[in-house]
Amino acid sequence: MRALLSPYDKTGLVEFARVLANIGFELLSTGGTAAMLKNAGLEILEVASITGEPEILDGRVKTLHPRIHGGLLGKRDNPEHVSEMKEHGIEGIDVVVNNLYPFQQVIANPDSTLDDALEN
Repeated sequence: MRALLSPYDKTGLVEFARVLANIGFELLSTGGTAAMLKNAGLEILEVASITGEPEILDGRVKTLHPRIHGGLLGKRDNPEHVSEMKEHGIEGIDVVVNNLYPFQQVIANPDSTLDDALEN
C-alpha cells in the first residue's frame, strides 16, 4: 500500500504518517514535506525518484506526472488498467493526504495583491 503525503498545512502530519507507516504503507512525498518527515525519522520515497523529474517552477510542478496520476487513477480491478500500469512502471497509490492553500483567507485581506492570491 502507498500513501502520497503533500499537504499545505502539515499540522499533525508526522503523527498521521507514523500511523500509516506502522500499518504497512510506503510513504511518498514531495520537497519540504519529505524533508520534514525524514527529519522525524520516517522512511520516505520522494516523488522525484518515482517521476525521474525534479520539482520545477518554484515547486508548482511536483506531482503532475503519469506515474503519479496513473497510480491515483488506475483501477486495479480492471485488467487493462493493471496491464497498462505495469507496462509504464506505475504503482498504485491508495491514500492521498492533501489540503488546499488558504486562498480564501489570503484574498479576504484588503491589502492582498494578485501575486499574493496566485501564490496562495
